[in-house]
Amino acid sequence: MLTCFPAGLAAVTRDQTPGRLERRSLGRTGRMLSVLGFGGIVVKDATAEQASQRVREAIEAGVNYFDVAPTYGDAEEKLGPALEPYRKDVFLACKTTERKSAGATAELERSLKRLRTDHVDLYQFHAVTTPEDVETIWGPGGAAEAFVAARQAGKVRLLGFSAHSVEAALAMMDRFKFDTILFPFNFATWHAGNFGPQVLAKATEQGLGILALKAMAKGPWPKGTAHTYPKCWYEPLSDPAEAKLGLRFTLSHPITAAIPPGDERLFRLALTLAKDLSPLTDTEAAALKEQALKGEPIFRYPRVA
Repeated sequence: MLTCFPAGLAAVTRDQTPGRLERRSLGRTGRMLSVLGFGGIVVKDATAEQASQRVREAIEAGVNYFDVAPTYGDAEEKLGPALEPYRKDVFLACKTTERKSAGATAELERSLKRLRTDHVDLYQFHAVTTPEDVETIWGPGGAAEAFVAARQAGKVRLLGFSAHSVEAALAMMDRFKFDTILFPFNFATWHAGNFGPQVLAKATEQGLGILALKAMAKGPWPKGTAHTYPKCWYEPLSDPAEAKLGLRFTLSHPITAAIPPGDERLFRLALTLAKDLSPLTDTEAAALKEQALKGEPIFRYPRVA
Protein backbone atom coordinates (compact mmCIF):
# COMPACT_ATOMS: atom_id res chain seq x y z
CA MET A 1 0.00 0.00 0.00
CA LEU A 2 1.34 3.42 -0.89
CA THR A 3 1.78 5.72 2.06
CA CYS A 4 1.76 9.32 0.84
CA PHE A 5 2.59 12.60 2.53
CA PRO A 6 2.49 13.63 5.25
CA ALA A 7 2.13 10.32 7.14
CA GLY A 8 4.68 8.50 5.02
CA LEU A 9 7.39 11.04 5.85
CA ALA A 10 6.60 11.59 9.51
CA ALA A 11 9.98 10.20 10.57
CA VAL A 12 11.93 12.12 7.92
CA THR A 13 13.30 15.62 8.48
CA ARG A 14 12.98 17.65 5.30
CA ASP A 15 14.81 20.80 4.21
CA GLN A 16 12.78 22.38 1.44
CA THR A 17 14.70 25.62 1.02
CA PRO A 18 13.28 27.48 -2.00
CA GLY A 19 15.51 27.27 -5.05
CA ARG A 20 17.48 24.31 -3.76
CA LEU A 21 17.10 20.59 -4.24
CA GLU A 22 15.22 19.15 -1.28
CA ARG A 23 17.34 17.43 1.37
CA ARG A 24 16.18 14.73 3.78
CA SER A 25 17.54 13.16 6.93
CA LEU A 26 19.40 9.88 6.53
CA GLY A 27 17.89 7.72 9.25
CA ARG A 28 19.56 8.25 12.62
CA THR A 29 22.93 9.31 11.14
CA GLY A 30 22.45 13.06 11.50
CA ARG A 31 23.27 13.60 7.82
CA MET A 32 21.05 15.42 5.33
CA LEU A 33 21.20 14.26 1.72
CA SER A 34 19.78 15.64 -1.51
CA VAL A 35 16.76 13.65 -2.70
CA LEU A 36 18.67 12.79 -5.86
CA GLY A 37 21.99 10.99 -5.69
CA PHE A 38 24.72 10.91 -8.32
CA GLY A 39 25.46 7.36 -9.43
CA GLY A 40 29.07 6.85 -10.44
CA ILE A 41 28.08 5.21 -13.71
CA VAL A 42 27.24 8.72 -14.93
CA VAL A 43 30.98 9.30 -15.38
CA LYS A 44 31.86 5.79 -16.55
CA ASP A 45 33.82 5.99 -19.84
CA ALA A 46 33.69 9.79 -19.77
CA THR A 47 36.69 11.98 -20.47
CA ALA A 48 38.20 13.83 -17.53
CA GLU A 49 36.61 17.04 -18.81
CA GLN A 50 33.20 15.42 -19.19
CA ALA A 51 33.39 13.92 -15.72
CA SER A 52 34.27 17.27 -14.18
CA GLN A 53 31.43 18.96 -16.02
CA ARG A 54 28.86 16.37 -14.95
CA VAL A 55 29.92 16.52 -11.33
CA ARG A 56 29.92 20.33 -11.39
CA GLU A 57 26.40 20.40 -12.88
CA ALA A 58 25.18 18.09 -10.13
CA ILE A 59 26.81 20.15 -7.38
CA GLU A 60 25.36 23.37 -8.78
CA ALA A 61 21.91 21.75 -8.87
CA GLY A 62 22.21 20.93 -5.17
CA VAL A 63 23.29 17.28 -5.24
CA ASN A 64 25.48 16.37 -2.24
CA TYR A 65 25.18 12.55 -2.35
CA PHE A 66 27.52 10.55 -4.60
CA ASP A 67 27.64 6.76 -4.89
CA VAL A 68 30.19 4.64 -6.74
CA ALA A 69 31.60 1.11 -6.86
CA PRO A 70 34.66 -0.67 -8.29
CA THR A 71 32.39 -2.72 -10.54
CA TYR A 72 31.35 0.42 -12.44
CA GLY A 73 34.21 0.24 -14.93
CA ASP A 74 36.48 3.27 -14.62
CA ALA A 75 33.94 5.30 -12.63
CA GLU A 76 36.11 5.55 -9.50
CA GLU A 77 39.08 6.85 -11.48
CA LYS A 78 36.90 9.46 -13.18
CA LEU A 79 34.87 10.47 -10.13
CA GLY A 80 37.85 10.93 -7.78
CA PRO A 81 39.51 13.85 -9.58
CA ALA A 82 36.17 15.41 -10.59
CA LEU A 83 34.86 15.32 -7.02
CA GLU A 84 38.10 16.36 -5.31
CA PRO A 85 37.34 20.12 -5.25
CA TYR A 86 34.03 19.44 -3.48
CA ARG A 87 34.97 16.45 -1.31
CA LYS A 88 34.58 18.13 2.10
CA ASP A 89 31.05 19.26 1.27
CA VAL A 90 29.60 16.02 -0.10
CA PHE A 91 28.52 12.61 1.17
CA LEU A 92 30.49 9.90 -0.64
CA ALA A 93 29.34 6.29 -0.63
CA CYS A 94 31.25 3.32 -2.01
CA LYS A 95 30.60 -0.42 -2.18
CA THR A 96 32.28 -3.79 -2.59
CA THR A 97 31.13 -7.12 -4.00
CA GLU A 98 33.95 -8.86 -2.12
CA ARG A 99 32.47 -11.28 0.41
CA LYS A 100 35.67 -12.19 2.30
CA SER A 101 37.61 -9.95 4.66
CA ALA A 102 40.92 -9.88 2.79
CA GLY A 103 39.29 -9.04 -0.52
CA ALA A 104 37.10 -6.32 0.98
CA THR A 105 40.06 -4.72 2.77
CA ALA A 106 42.15 -4.64 -0.41
CA GLU A 107 39.29 -3.27 -2.48
CA LEU A 108 38.55 -0.49 0.01
CA GLU A 109 42.19 0.62 -0.03
CA ARG A 110 42.13 0.72 -3.83
CA SER A 111 38.86 2.66 -3.87
CA LEU A 112 40.18 5.25 -1.44
CA LYS A 113 43.23 5.77 -3.64
CA ARG A 114 41.19 6.09 -6.80
CA LEU A 115 38.69 8.43 -5.15
CA ARG A 116 41.49 10.63 -3.76
CA THR A 117 40.17 10.60 -0.22
CA ASP A 118 41.20 9.19 3.16
CA HIS A 119 37.70 7.96 3.99
CA VAL A 120 34.25 7.32 2.56
CA ASP A 121 31.16 8.47 4.39
CA LEU A 122 29.33 5.21 3.72
CA TYR A 123 30.70 1.78 2.84
CA GLN A 124 28.27 -0.87 1.63
CA PHE A 125 28.14 -4.57 0.89
CA HIS A 126 27.21 -4.43 -2.80
CA ALA A 127 24.38 -6.35 -4.48
CA VAL A 128 23.75 -8.89 -1.75
CA THR A 129 21.32 -11.30 -3.38
CA THR A 130 21.54 -14.93 -2.25
CA PRO A 131 21.56 -16.73 1.11
CA GLU A 132 25.10 -17.77 0.28
CA ASP A 133 26.13 -14.10 0.00
CA VAL A 134 24.77 -13.43 3.47
CA GLU A 135 26.37 -16.50 5.05
CA THR A 136 29.79 -15.77 3.53
CA ILE A 137 29.75 -12.13 4.63
CA TRP A 138 28.99 -13.06 8.22
CA GLY A 139 30.96 -16.30 8.37
CA PRO A 140 34.56 -16.80 9.52
CA GLY A 141 36.86 -14.49 7.58
CA GLY A 142 33.84 -12.79 6.01
CA ALA A 143 33.75 -9.23 4.72
CA ALA A 144 31.89 -8.06 7.82
CA GLU A 145 35.19 -8.27 9.70
CA ALA A 146 36.80 -5.84 7.26
CA PHE A 147 33.90 -3.41 7.46
CA VAL A 148 34.00 -3.20 11.25
CA ALA A 149 37.79 -2.80 11.24
CA ALA A 150 37.62 -0.07 8.60
CA ARG A 151 35.11 1.88 10.65
CA GLN A 152 37.27 1.58 13.75
CA ALA A 153 40.21 2.86 11.72
CA GLY A 154 38.25 5.88 10.48
CA LYS A 155 38.42 4.83 6.84
CA VAL A 156 34.63 4.58 6.66
CA ARG A 157 32.08 6.48 8.71
CA LEU A 158 28.83 4.55 8.22
CA LEU A 159 28.05 0.95 7.25
CA GLY A 160 25.28 -0.22 4.93
CA PHE A 161 24.42 -2.60 2.15
CA SER A 162 22.63 -2.80 -1.16
CA ALA A 163 20.49 -5.83 -1.97
CA HIS A 164 18.82 -7.17 -5.08
CA SER A 165 16.42 -9.54 -3.34
CA VAL A 166 13.91 -9.16 -0.54
CA GLU A 167 15.20 -12.33 1.07
CA ALA A 168 18.78 -11.04 1.29
CA ALA A 169 17.72 -7.60 2.51
CA LEU A 170 15.66 -9.00 5.36
CA ALA A 171 18.42 -11.43 6.33
CA MET A 172 21.06 -8.70 6.37
CA MET A 173 18.94 -6.50 8.63
CA ASP A 174 18.64 -9.43 11.04
CA ARG A 175 22.43 -9.74 11.29
CA PHE A 176 23.65 -6.25 12.17
CA LYS A 177 22.66 -2.74 13.21
CA PHE A 178 23.29 -1.05 9.87
CA ASP A 179 23.15 2.68 9.22
CA THR A 180 21.65 2.47 5.72
CA ILE A 181 20.09 0.27 3.08
CA LEU A 182 20.19 0.83 -0.69
CA PHE A 183 17.37 -1.08 -2.40
CA PRO A 184 15.23 -1.00 -5.58
CA PHE A 185 12.07 0.86 -4.56
CA ASN A 186 10.12 1.15 -7.79
CA PHE A 187 6.42 1.44 -8.60
CA ALA A 188 6.41 -1.56 -10.96
CA THR A 189 8.32 -3.97 -8.72
CA TRP A 190 6.32 -2.79 -5.72
CA HIS A 191 2.90 -3.45 -7.24
CA ALA A 192 3.51 -6.16 -9.84
CA GLY A 193 6.36 -7.96 -8.10
CA ASN A 194 5.40 -7.64 -4.41
CA PHE A 195 8.99 -6.44 -4.10
CA GLY A 196 9.78 -3.70 -1.62
CA PRO A 197 7.00 -3.20 0.95
CA GLN A 198 8.46 -5.78 3.33
CA VAL A 199 11.93 -4.27 3.14
CA LEU A 200 10.74 -0.69 3.57
CA ALA A 201 8.67 -1.65 6.61
CA LYS A 202 11.58 -3.38 8.35
CA ALA A 203 14.13 -0.69 7.46
CA THR A 204 11.79 2.01 8.77
CA GLU A 205 11.19 0.06 11.97
CA GLN A 206 14.95 -0.20 12.52
CA GLY A 207 15.52 3.49 11.83
CA LEU A 208 17.82 2.94 8.87
CA GLY A 209 18.62 5.60 6.32
CA ILE A 210 16.77 4.36 3.24
CA LEU A 211 18.21 4.96 -0.23
CA ALA A 212 16.55 3.93 -3.47
CA LEU A 213 17.65 2.34 -6.71
CA LYS A 214 15.58 1.93 -9.89
CA ALA A 215 13.00 4.66 -9.25
CA MET A 216 13.11 5.38 -12.99
CA ALA A 217 12.93 1.75 -14.17
CA LYS A 218 10.09 0.73 -16.46
CA GLY A 219 10.76 -2.99 -16.89
CA PRO A 220 12.91 -5.47 -18.83
CA TRP A 221 13.94 -4.39 -22.31
CA PRO A 222 11.31 -5.76 -24.72
CA LYS A 223 12.69 -8.59 -26.82
CA GLY A 224 13.95 -7.48 -30.19
CA THR A 225 14.21 -3.79 -29.30
CA ALA A 226 17.39 -1.78 -29.43
CA HIS A 227 18.89 -0.87 -26.08
CA THR A 228 18.93 2.88 -26.57
CA TYR A 229 20.49 3.43 -23.14
CA PRO A 230 23.50 1.07 -23.04
CA LYS A 231 24.29 1.85 -19.41
CA CYS A 232 20.86 0.52 -18.35
CA TRP A 233 20.32 -3.26 -18.23
CA TYR A 234 16.57 -2.50 -17.92
CA GLU A 235 14.30 -0.22 -19.92
CA PRO A 236 14.27 3.16 -18.16
CA LEU A 237 11.48 5.68 -17.90
CA SER A 238 12.77 8.18 -20.43
CA ASP A 239 9.52 10.07 -21.06
CA PRO A 240 9.64 13.10 -18.73
CA ALA A 241 6.08 12.69 -17.47
CA GLU A 242 6.56 8.98 -16.73
CA ALA A 243 9.98 9.52 -15.19
CA LYS A 244 8.55 12.17 -12.90
CA LEU A 245 5.81 9.81 -11.72
CA GLY A 246 8.41 7.15 -11.02
CA LEU A 247 10.48 9.51 -8.90
CA ARG A 248 7.43 10.85 -7.13
CA PHE A 249 6.25 7.33 -6.27
CA THR A 250 9.58 6.45 -4.67
CA LEU A 251 9.99 9.73 -2.83
CA SER A 252 6.42 9.64 -1.53
CA HIS A 253 7.75 7.00 0.87
CA PRO A 254 10.09 7.56 3.86
CA ILE A 255 13.10 7.35 1.56
CA THR A 256 15.96 9.80 1.82
CA ALA A 257 17.18 9.80 -1.77
CA ALA A 258 16.82 8.11 -5.14
CA ILE A 259 19.72 7.42 -7.50
CA PRO A 260 18.64 7.92 -11.14
CA PRO A 261 19.94 5.66 -13.94
CA GLY A 262 23.63 5.96 -14.80
CA ASP A 263 23.06 7.30 -18.30
CA GLU A 264 24.02 10.97 -18.22
CA ARG A 265 20.96 11.95 -20.29
CA LEU A 266 18.62 10.36 -17.78
CA PHE A 267 20.49 11.85 -14.85
CA ARG A 268 20.13 15.33 -16.36
CA LEU A 269 16.43 14.63 -16.92
CA ALA A 270 16.06 13.71 -13.25
CA LEU A 271 17.77 16.94 -12.21
CA THR A 272 15.25 18.97 -14.18
CA LEU A 273 12.34 17.02 -12.74
CA ALA A 274 13.57 17.17 -9.15
CA LYS A 275 12.71 20.83 -8.83
CA ASP A 276 9.05 19.86 -8.48
CA LEU A 277 8.48 16.40 -6.97
CA SER A 278 5.15 16.90 -5.26
CA PRO A 279 3.45 13.93 -3.56
CA LEU A 280 1.29 11.60 -5.57
CA THR A 281 -2.40 12.19 -5.17
CA ASP A 282 -4.68 9.23 -4.44
CA THR A 283 -5.87 9.33 -8.05
CA GLU A 284 -2.33 9.34 -9.42
CA ALA A 285 -1.29 6.54 -7.08
CA ALA A 286 -4.21 4.38 -8.21
CA ALA A 287 -3.49 5.04 -11.88
CA LEU A 288 0.19 4.22 -11.42
CA LYS A 289 -0.68 0.95 -9.71
CA GLU A 290 -2.99 0.02 -12.60
CA GLN A 291 -0.18 0.82 -15.06
CA ALA A 292 2.30 -1.26 -13.05
CA LEU A 293 0.06 -4.33 -13.01
CA LYS A 294 -0.01 -4.36 -16.80
CA GLY A 295 3.77 -4.58 -17.10
CA GLU A 296 6.62 -6.93 -16.22
CA PRO A 297 8.69 -5.96 -13.16
CA ILE A 298 12.47 -6.35 -13.14
CA PHE A 299 12.39 -7.90 -9.64
CA ARG A 300 9.90 -10.16 -7.85
CA TYR A 301 9.36 -11.62 -4.41
CA PRO A 302 9.79 -14.49 -3.79
CA ARG A 303 13.03 -14.46 -5.74
CA VAL A 304 13.25 -16.68 -8.80
CA ALA A 305 16.66 -18.34 -8.87
